[in-house]
Amino acid sequence: MPVFPGTESPSMTVPCTIEKDGFRETEIRMYSHVGTHMDAPAHIIDGGATLDAFDAASFGGAAVVIDIGTLRKDEIGISDLLPHEESIIESDFVLLRSDWSNFWGKEDYFKGYPVLTGEAARWLATLDLKGIGIDMISIDGEGSQDLPVHHILLGNNVLVIENLANLGELPASGFTFFALPLKFEDVDGSPVRAIAVI
Repeated sequence: MPVFPGTESPSMTVPCTIEKDGFRETEIRMYSHVGTHMDAPAHIIDGGATLDAFDAASFGGAAVVIDIGTLRKDEIGISDLLPHEESIIESDFVLLRSDWSNFWGKEDYFKGYPVLTGEAARWLATLDLKGIGIDMISIDGEGSQDLPVHHILLGNNVLVIENLANLGELPASGFTFFALPLKFEDVDGSPVRAIAVI
């Protein structure tokens, strides 16, 4: 599985088999931010909330897909989001579709993807959103050290879901999105099962 550069890849082994032990059991070793996953404020914010501090209702709700791939821009500003303002305000989740997921498994997946400007992230953070989802490796740009968009969104308890896929199969709105993390205490993030109910 492609992982953020510097992160150890996940591994799965089968230490117990039906032939040897009478049952099968798989050992899974992975970091909390691999694959399609959710960032909690504690991922970036010192003393920020961990995922277990969020009510289960925080992980699902009405969603809107905004196609940013057609813009052919490196940065997505407020002016790119305002045409969708009414749909955004009526939603719990904003899913930014860049189609960058088409590069999954290739080196191009890790570079050149579009990112929100700080101004656009601050505007989104003022709305009553549960989360922002993207079909890219990170909500901040390649090589970013200070992670400004993470800080803005997570600092306002807006969850971030990264490495989504198949956003092109969804309607622009009128569906329910779920990103369900594993329930662990004091966790800064978790792989999620992301689904849409249309």
